[in-house]
Amino acid sequence: MAEKQEETLVQDEKPNLDASSLPGPAPASNSEKPVAAKISRKPVRQSFIDIDKTNPREFEGEVETNNELPSPDTLREIEDYIVLDRDGRSHAFKSLYSGNNVARRVMVIFIRHFYCGMCQDYIRTLSETITPDSLLALPLSTFIVIVGCGDSAFIDDYAKTTKCQFPIYSDPKRSLYNALGMQQSLNLGGKPAYIKQSLLQSTMAGIAQGLKAIPSGLVLKAGNQRQVGGEFLFEPADMVTPISTPKEQKQQPFGAPDAAGGNSRSQSGADDDDELRVEEKRVTWCHRMKSTRDHCEMPELMEVLGMNVKQHNSEKEEEKWDKASRSRKGTGSSMARQMSELSALNGVGPAAASPVEAAKQNA
Repeated sequence: MAEKQEETLVQDEKPNLDASSLPGPAPASNSEKPVAAKISRKPVRQSFIDIDKTNPREFEGEVETNNELPSPDTLREIEDYIVLDRDGRSHAFKSLYSGNNVARRVMVIFIRHFYCGMCQDYIRTLSETITPDSLLALPLSTFIVIVGCGDSAFIDDYAKTTKCQFPIYSDPKRSLYNALGMQQSLNLGGKPAYIKQSLLQSTMAGIAQGLKAIPSGLVLKAGNQRQVGGEFLFEPADMVTPISTPKEQKQQPFGAPDAAGGNSRSQSGADDDDELRVEEKRVTWCHRMKSTRDHCEMPELMEVLGMNVKQHNSEKEEEKWDKASRSRKGTGSSMARQMSELSALNGVGPAAASPVEAAKQNA
């Protein structure tokens, strides 16, 4: 009871405040006049986001790269790097361009990710322009190999989409791309002659392929989208085929013991002979992409390989082909001219004129 009485006394002691007892605003002096709010009718300028241009630019200009030929030390370093075939089996990179039952000249084409519609256009044009049968007509065995940077599970669909007749491998870790100096960029660059689809069409096709890969869980494994590729031609040091006598046919000095004991040879001895028969290769010509659609044009690729220039029935295609024939992207010197001279001497056919020479003759 006592506590309730104390609370009642405390409440009674609180002063009753009403609006009339509160102090009003101070009267405005004669010197201060109320200022009316001014409304600006000028259009408000839009604010833009500042872009940090200190980092490498991916959408502006071309990446800084060069077409310096890989050194022998670099080739020795990467010859055992692993690439995967369409079945996921591993192969040493050197086995793609050197060894028994391998063509003496091999053009290795590095593409972007497997969703890239622009690279798909390039491989489609390649498949229409250069076929394995057309390469058989060259005086020196020549072949083409494709290498991508995504999961090897995409290779089968990629080959069907592009109608590629050449073997396709994968370097998912991009070890070869990095070692051979290929860069990263999202810049489109100029439109080359090999592009057949519009940018919208190629983009939508890539999205459709990505959606198709969702059930398999591979939608994000088609490869690094910033990675660009290039082309590298591996050739022997000399056109003349190295000739050697097999060990079992070599004459031994009279009374000299056989190295393997008796007439049988050890397996290691046979392996050594096979190693001796494999000729060393070097990169004699190369091109590194500076943008996402900067592959070497077909006329230059055919010239480097030593092939005749293809003629087009369509006037529009002929104009694009002629324009592409006048540009050069790669550097180096292949065996094309020597092969052309050899063909002329053997009476196989006239020496293949380069696209530039053919354009001058037509002019």
